[in-house]
Amino acid sequence: MNSRVPVVNQDGTPAMPTLASRARRWVRDGKAVGKWNDLGVYYVQLLVTPSDTKTQPIVCGCDPGKSYSGFGVQSSLATLFRGHAVLPFQRVKERLGTAVIKNEKVIKNVGGRAGRRRVRRGRRIKRNLAFELRNHRQKRFNNRIKSKLPPSILASRLMEIRIAKELCSIFPISDIVYEVVKADVDLTSGRKNAKSGKGFSPVMTAQYWCIEQLFKLAPVSKMYGWQKDGNGTSQIRKYLRLFKDKQNKKNPVPETHAVDGVALAASKFVRFKPFATNNSHGHQWQGKVTITESVFTVITRPAYFRRALHFDNPSAGGIRKRKGGTVTAFGYRAGDYVEAEKAGVKYRGWIGGFTNTEKSKKLSVYDHNWKRIGQFSLSKVKLLRRSNKLCIA
Repeated sequence: MNSRVPVVNQDGTPAMPTLASRARRWVRDGKAVGKWNDLGVYYVQLLVTPSDTKTQPIVCGCDPGKSYSGFGVQSSLATLFRGHAVLPFQRVKERLGTAVIKNEKVIKNVGGRAGRRRVRRGRRIKRNLAFELRNHRQKRFNNRIKSKLPPSILASRLMEIRIAKELCSIFPISDIVYEVVKADVDLTSGRKNAKSGKGFSPVMTAQYWCIEQLFKLAPVSKMYGWQKDGNGTSQIRKYLRLFKDKQNKKNPVPETHAVDGVALAASKFVRFKPFATNNSHGHQWQGKVTITESVFTVITRPAYFRRALHFDNPSAGGIRKRKGGTVTAFGYRAGDYVEAEKAGVKYRGWIGGFTNTEKSKKLSVYDHNWKRIGQFSLSKVKLLRRSNKLCIA
């Protein structure tokens, strides 16, 4: 089956997607122009008035997670989009503190921003005095009554909202289905505890705040992963025969998280409902939806450092080098999407750093996982798109 291409009207409002073959004819005949949105999805914008502006139900499903989130856009006839979002939760958490890593696993975070603040305060304390005579700052107010979200959680939820906004700009989304997490884990071991019914997961934090923000885009329906009535994400996914890889959740493939996004979106078209006739009664699946192949993208954020005054530890001679920032000395910005060439081979990636000395003037280009591809001369780098704070693969 041919894939669908999103369509946008002349005024920028989303219209019903069309077949790829029809979109090509529109562009060829000058009736539309092809464009790319910030999620790397190709769409066409009409240059003529459409014959009809009616739309059919199109649903966006969001499966939130701590490190990864899955997205799916579904109509009753086709799957329109699948997305795998790599959330910045762990990265933000590590940068707020200095991560202690053992066997490639983060054990704990010490120091960092809070640690440096303690060190600065500690310099003013004369430890040879009695405790009550030391120069401690007195408590001025109760700072435990604020409802501020943790930065790592906020960054993840904002990324999900950003993706939903981009999807709503090219698809006429009629409803958003958001999976609500209700953890049941043992607080001491972190393992699932079926007896206590108590638990906590970082995904639970700010999920209702995120739903409130999504309500500004489209009506939001909440769904639990394991609903007892058979209409949970897992049951719908199994009914649609969508395979989910639960062992390798880090893999950026549709089978890890995007399938849950598609199942959530499909829940608006198929439901497990009761029935009753003269001879029997019970429950059965009602409705119809067609799952097809579609565009699949991996969405990450650039991992460049924000501007800091200088490195904490000075180099030889007491010189403190520049640290972080998004501005380069050559007109490029960190996060710009570029095409670079070296030894006749062309690479595409994102600007992440630069070298500016008398002997060398080069730009560092990174892939979507923010691993450096290499350093390239200025003459071999071509700007493709300015930074939109997303990396798409």
